[in-house]
Amino acid sequence: MALRPVQVNFKARDDSALGRFWAEALGWDVSSEGPGVTNLEPVGFDWPDPATFYIDVVRVPDPETVKYGVHLDLATTSAAHQAELVARLKELGATPADVGQGDDVPWTVLADPEGNVFCVLEPREVHRDTGPIAVVVVGCANPRAMARFWDEALDWTLHEVTDDHALLRSAQGAGPYLEFFRMPDARTWWNRIHVDLLPDPIDDKEAEVARLRVLGATDVDLGQGDVPWTVLADPEGNEFCVLGRG
Repeated sequence: MALRPVQVNFKARDDSALGRFWAEALGWDVSSEGPGVTNLEPVGFDWPDPATFYIDVVRVPDPETVKYGVHLDLATTSAAHQAELVARLKELGATPADVGQGDDVPWTVLADPEGNVFCVLEPREVHRDTGPIAVVVVGCANPRAMARFWDEALDWTLHEVTDDHALLRSAQGAGPYLEFFRMPDARTWWNRIHVDLLPDPIDDKEAEVARLRVLGATDVDLGQGDVPWTVLADPEGNEFCVLGRG
């Protein structure tokens, strides 16, 4: 059995508009599996190719009620590329965001048109092969504890653990890193993004959910009703979904 992060899921007032923003930002294709859902995939890949990563944007009646601790870090290849990407994102509708980062950090913090905060990183050698999304960052209080849970939960490789962050990535070295980053107790910004996990094979979903519960995950009722996925929270309350066969 195996379980891996396959996509991030954005809650949105307007899935189509937010999907277009992120598709243009990343240079990805756009499709839709049904009303209220916009799917983004890298050009030349079909979901759920393990060599890459995906985004789903889902329309919800009141996204302001959702506040997840997840944000995206985007990769750049040079200082010129970083400046060019920031300028292009602003033209697409992104706005500067102040999350207390100060003036001396080498990355740029922006918010997408629905207010979700993300970072455009300075060029880093470690991100040279991640694709446009360098890192999916999950805020937490205890990165070492999160590393223990998520290292057992996922079929991914744990690369680094400190008091401030834990870093995992696909064992195949494909796609973005997953980082658990120590964050302040009181967060003042909004993000409406969570991670979706895919069992392989997908028919092992119930067994994987049971295994995650043993590791410390708990069930979450968002009013989702009878759906093919299961909503859980990790030991710090970060919600995520385990996908099943629709």
